[in-house]
Amino acid sequence: MITMRRQLMGLGFIAASSLLALHSANAMNGPTSITVDGGPVGSLSISGGIDGYAYYQDPNTTHAYDIKPGAGYFSEDGANIANLQLDIQKTSGIIQFNIEAADTGGTTALGTNLGRIGLGGNTRYKPLYLAYVTIAPPNSPITISGGVIGSVEGYEGTFDWGNPTQFTSDAWYVENSSSQGVALNYTFGPVSGSVEFGDGFPNDDGVFNFVQAIANYTINPTNVLSVFYGGAVGTTSVYHDPGNQFYKNSQMIGAFYSYTMGNLNLVPEVQFVYAKADAKIFLDKPTWNLAALVLADYSFGTSPYSIGAMAEYFASHTSYYDASNWYLAPDADGVGITAAPTWQYKDLFARANFGFVYLTNDTFDGVKQTPFGDYGRSEFQSTLEAGLLF
Repeated sequence: MITMRRQLMGLGFIAASSLLALHSANAMNGPTSITVDGGPVGSLSISGGIDGYAYYQDPNTTHAYDIKPGAGYFSEDGANIANLQLDIQKTSGIIQFNIEAADTGGTTALGTNLGRIGLGGNTRYKPLYLAYVTIAPPNSPITISGGVIGSVEGYEGTFDWGNPTQFTSDAWYVENSSSQGVALNYTFGPVSGSVEFGDGFPNDDGVFNFVQAIANYTINPTNVLSVFYGGAVGTTSVYHDPGNQFYKNSQMIGAFYSYTMGNLNLVPEVQFVYAKADAKIFLDKPTWNLAALVLADYSFGTSPYSIGAMAEYFASHTSYYDASNWYLAPDADGVGITAAPTWQYKDLFARANFGFVYLTNDTFDGVKQTPFGDYGRSEFQSTLEAGLLF
C-alpha cells in the first residue's frame, strides 16, 4: 500500500537543499543557520528545527493505519511531536557537502492521517534524509552533486514550517522526496535549474532509472516561473514494492509561478502524473492524478503576524480496484481548503491550522469509498502548532 506515501517518503521540493538557488516565500521565516569553525573542513552552517502540535479532527475517522492502538481509527484529539531536523552544510570551496538528519512525520496531506516523529518521514527507512557531496568549480555556472539528494518536484516543502500551512496538497502527496543519485545543477543569469538521475520510488530500492528536472526563470524579483518533470526511463518490476508500481513507472509534469506584491505572495501550481497500461507490471489500464492549487501567504506589515492558505482541486483514476490509490481513495475527485493564522518571533513560532476536504466523487466501479469513515465525503482537521527554529 502506498497510502500515506508522502508521510513515509518525506516531501517534494526541499527548501533546505542547496541544489537550487530558489527561495520559497512562506508565511514564516525558515531556520537561520549558525556558522561554526569546522577546523580543517572550513566553515560549516548548522540549522534545524523541531515542532509539535495538538489536534482536533472529525471523530471516528478511518485512515490507513492506527495511531490509537486497537481502536481502528485515528483519535478525535491529542498531541504529537511533528518534525525534527538537523542540517550541516559546507557551502564554500570546490568540495561542498550537505548532511541532514530528519524525521518529517508531521507534514500532513489534507485529509490523511496526522503524522508524528517515529511514524513517518525518511527515518522510517534510514536516519539520513539528505547526504550528498557537491563539486563546485570556481567561477563555474555548473555544479555536480551526488549521494542522497533532494527531489525537485513541486513547490511545497519537506518540513511543515516551510509551507503556508501544516496541511499540504494532493500534489505534494504524490511527489518524490529524495533519492540516491547524481545531479547536474546550473545557474546562468535569470535561469537556474537541475537535472537528476537516481533510484526514484522508493528512494532506497537501488533501481536507477528515474530522471527529474526543473528549470526556473526569474522574470524579476517578484515573478518566478518554474517547470519541473519526474519520470521513469525504464520499467521497475512490481516485485520491488507490490501495489505501488504506478508510482515507480509514472511520468510527471508540472509548473508553479511565484508572484509577490508587497506583503502578499501567491503561488499557483498545476501537476499531472500518468502511468500507462503495462501487463508486465499488472496495470490493466492507464492511471493518472491531476492537481491544481493556489498557495498564499500574507504578512501583516512588520508585525509578527501572518496568515497562510491553500486551495486545491484534485482528480484521479485508478487502474484496478485493489491497487493503492493516488490520493485518499480510488478515483477520488474533490476540493480542499486550508488556512493558518501564524505568529513568529525570531526563532519561535506558533500557528493554528485549519483544513477541510470534500470529495466530489467517492465511488469506484460503482462501489462507495469511505476514506473518512462515518463522515462520508468530507473531513475537517485542525492543529495548534508550535516550534523552535535555529
